[in-house]
Amino acid sequence: MTLRVQSGFRATRGARFLDPSVLARIDNLELLARTVVDGFLHGLHRSPHLGLSLDFAEHRSYMPGDDIRRIDWKLYARTDRYYVKQFEAETSANFLVLVDVSASMRFGSHQVSKLDYARYLAACLTFLSQRQRDRVGCATFDQDVVAYVPPSTRHLELVLHALDTAEAGRAGSLVEPLARLGEKLSHRGIVVLVSDFYEEPERVMEAVKYLRFRGQDLIVFHVLDPVELAFPFESAASFRDLESGDSIPVVAPELADEYRALVRAHCDALSEGFTARQVDYTLLDTSQPLDHALFRYLSVREKAARVR
Repeated sequence: MTLRVQSGFRATRGARFLDPSVLARIDNLELLARTVVDGFLHGLHRSPHLGLSLDFAEHRSYMPGDDIRRIDWKLYARTDRYYVKQFEAETSANFLVLVDVSASMRFGSHQVSKLDYARYLAACLTFLSQRQRDRVGCATFDQDVVAYVPPSTRHLELVLHALDTAEAGRAGSLVEPLARLGEKLSHRGIVVLVSDFYEEPERVMEAVKYLRFRGQDLIVFHVLDPVELAFPFESAASFRDLESGDSIPVVAPELADEYRALVRAHCDALSEGFTARQVDYTLLDTSQPLDHALFRYLSVREKAARVR
């Protein structure tokens, strides 16, 4: 039986493990990912046989430790060799998560910065994919590729280390690093891109075309701080661009409505552009629990598996 994602789900007993303010207290990224994924899966209305599908995929040779109930005895009678049935959900795929570590990701108006939230999300998705027996990898980038871990069944610890040590520093750009990363995608798989997308929508669309090469299933998470979305300032202040360092004096009350309209237009343009390119897009508020992002990922993954 396959895992069925239900859009109306709200985490119950595991909800506290999805709250970014709670996650910020956990120093170990592997422990954080394990806690979130276990808590999230515990809240799902799911089959106890997670990851098993009724859709037969292929046979593989029996290995010590495999469940003998899954041995194909009819095939054994014909070949005198032990083979185990594999099902659709068990066939491994390449999973690669790309995390923006440009200077703007350093911003945070509460306990969790955009980069922290991106790291939590990337770690949880990687851990979840490893549970699905995928080959996992990751890359961090700003104006260039900062770190790259190629997908492998043995690279979970390397991925978590790369995420744990990631720091937001230089100004960012999407086209150049994503073009370089796109060259490394030699096999079809799942690519997750996490960024605040501080570029014009046209440039963003130009950048992601490299990740769609060879039919990759691309999932995009747009991470923004609640202050960036709501602009709650009520007095004049000087605002500094984290990427360029420039400061701009702003009379907040007079520009608040115009700012919110521009942010909405930017997000709408990204959503429309990604949808037109068959890329799944999700806007995330860093003050909100991770359940929506995890559900979105599972939904897209399940849909892509059925299509394949």
